[in-house]
Amino acid sequence: MQNETLQKLNDSVRILKTGDVIDGKILAIENLAIYLDLGPTKTGIIFGAEYQNARNILKNVKPNDVISVKVLEPENENGFIELSLRDAEREFAWKNVKEMKDSDKEFNVKISKVNKGGLLTDISGIPAFLPTSQLSPEKYPRVPEGDKAKILRKLQSFIGQEIKVKVLDFDEKAGQIILTEESKENENLQKAIKNLKVGDVVEGKVSGIVNFGAFIKFAMPEQQFEGTSDDDLLEGLVHISELDWQLIEDPSQFVEIGQKVKAEIIDISQGRVSLSLKNLKKDPWQELGLKNGDIVIGIVSRFNPFGAFVQLKTESEDAKIQGLIHISEFGSETKMKEKMEVGKEYEFQILSFQPQRHWMSLRLK
Repeated sequence: MQNETLQKLNDSVRILKTGDVIDGKILAIENLAIYLDLGPTKTGIIFGAEYQNARNILKNVKPNDVISVKVLEPENENGFIELSLRDAEREFAWKNVKEMKDSDKEFNVKISKVNKGGLLTDISGIPAFLPTSQLSPEKYPRVPEGDKAKILRKLQSFIGQEIKVKVLDFDEKAGQIILTEESKENENLQKAIKNLKVGDVVEGKVSGIVNFGAFIKFAMPEQQFEGTSDDDLLEGLVHISELDWQLIEDPSQFVEIGQKVKAEIIDISQGRVSLSLKNLKKDPWQELGLKNGDIVIGIVSRFNPFGAFVQLKTESEDAKIQGLIHISEFGSETKMKEKMEVGKEYEFQILSFQPQRHWMSLRLK
């Protein structure tokens, strides 16, 4: 009883200031205003634009409900404390997001929209984004040919569905929340991760192909892949840049479903394993022995707005080395296409050879 009396006394003498968040009991709901009891001698009001902005929230409240509000004006000309429900809700929402991130808490969200990059939802009214790259392996839109329209259609099938996620990252100033999905296979993966390390070489098979890489079902390093049941296999992603030392535009032209491969673990983070096929191959760039000014023979492989890619003819058929001849060497795309044709051989001079960066710039000889 004494504590309650002290609390009431503190409330009665508390001087509210702009930005304070306080609980208030709803006294009355009128057409365009709500009045709140904020303690002895204090009456607050939500009206005007603040009322309109919070209509979706206010439609679920009634007299005597206690709600959290934020002080906009400690006392207006009519003696009321002007309040914002939306600002208070948003402040508490961000606090909740931070707590979920810090505690690594799982929760469900309902997908409302999609774009070519992933799925859209919200957390307490704050927009949240679940990138395609953060979907579980089971939900990845595995479209081998990388057709963006097909990928988008697959993503659209998730609209209206609930997905269990965690907060991967957030930026309150930018109003951004990035989510990651919990995989059904994550339990096995999490148990196994403590026995995996970067640099381990694993054996497995290609289980899925997407426009940005390939999925590999693999056995633990101490296990034999042959004879290991699918339930005991783990799954990792080989990014398109880790498939080979050559430039790859379509992973399905380099690997195929069911193909047996060996891969090196290059990263273990956020419950996912990243793999590399190219790390287990010799880097042909280091064995070319070329230098600036050398004359080489190459085949024009493709044009793009900033130049042309040229595949060098080398002694080894496996060494697929590509260089770039910049559009500035010709002056315009039209002139470039007048001088060269895709699929034809030409002599080129090396302007810059940087094997550590896997970069070579050329000019037409």
